[in-house]
Amino acid sequence: MANITFKGNAVTLLGNEVKVGDQAPAFTVLATDLSEVTLADSNGKVRLISVIPSIDTGVCEQQTRKFNEEASKISNAEVITISADLPFAQKRWCAGEGLENVKIYSDHRNMSFGDAYGVHMKELRLLARSVFVLDSEGKVTYVEYVSEGTNHPDYEKAIEAAKSAK
Repeated sequence: MANITFKGNAVTLLGNEVKVGDQAPAFTVLATDLSEVTLADSNGKVRLISVIPSIDTGVCEQQTRKFNEEASKISNAEVITISADLPFAQKRWCAGEGLENVKIYSDHRNMSFGDAYGVHMKELRLLARSVFVLDSEGKVTYVEYVSEGTNHPDYEKAIEAAKSAK
C-alpha cells in the first residue's frame, strides 16, 4: 500500500491499491444534483481521474483547474474530479468559479471510489490526493499516489499519460 502523509502526519489508506495494468475498479459517486454516477457512465473514453481531499483548498482548486484546462485539449478524454466533499459544496464552488462543465463528483456517501482505489484516508474520512488515467477500455495506464496530501501531483506526467492512452 502507498505510504501517504497529510500535513506531515501518516495516514492509513483503506481499500485496495490500484496499479498500472489493472482493470479499473467499478465505483458509484454522486453528481452535484445528487444523481448517481458510475465508472461505466464514461465507458469508451480515456479518463483522467483527479482525486482531491477537498475542493475548498488552494492546492485542490489548482489541481482541478489545471487538469480541466489541459485535458480539454485531448480528444476522447474526460476529466473526472472526485472528493469526499458534499455535492452541495462542490456545486457552490463550481458556481462561484463560473465553471459549468467540470465533472466533479462526491464520494461522501459510501466512499465507494476511495475504497475501490485505496485512497480513503481512515483518520480524516477524506480522499488522498492521487491521479489515475484509464484507457477507453478501462485499463489503468497511469497511477500517482501523491506522498504528501498538501503537495501537487505531477501534472505533466498525468497529461502525457492521458494523451498516450487510447
